[in-house]
Amino acid sequence: MAKLRQKNPRTVRQAEEVRGLEHLSMDVAVNFSKAAQLSSHIHNVCAEAREAIYTREEDVKFWLEKGVDGSMFEVLPQGSDLPELQRCRLCLDRWKPCICSYSLSIEWYPCMLKYCRSRDAGGKVSSYKCGIRSCQKGYTFDYYVPQKQLCLWDEET
Repeated sequence: MAKLRQKNPRTVRQAEEVRGLEHLSMDVAVNFSKAAQLSSHIHNVCAEAREAIYTREEDVKFWLEKGVDGSMFEVLPQGSDLPELQRCRLCLDRWKPCICSYSLSIEWYPCMLKYCRSRDAGGKVSSYKCGIRSCQKGYTFDYYVPQKQLCLWDEET
């Protein structure tokens, strides 16, 4: 991929393939002071979010199998655990706990090589690398917050 160059690199691009929306429940909190075991990048990437680092339960299971210390994880309350727990956009009291949602869309990213076909003088078909295929992907993250005040972007519009 390093040898492939974009024609017109300043062009605003449209994805050739839409990979849909993935809904993720971030149901476990991660202790920032112990999180360096997971990745050396966490302290830089998550420095401003020390009290609000979340992950999924299936990710925790993977890390525990790899021998990571389980004391850095805290399972968070879920809607099924607390029936009165609402989505933050529906919650009127800014000081009540709720389930916050954050959506993210990656409009264009290179996702695979593109192959083209040609015929030689004898009519034989051959394929060759001719570019990079682009994709679009969306994510929605749901996670517990102890008060709606920590999730003000999730307002009903």
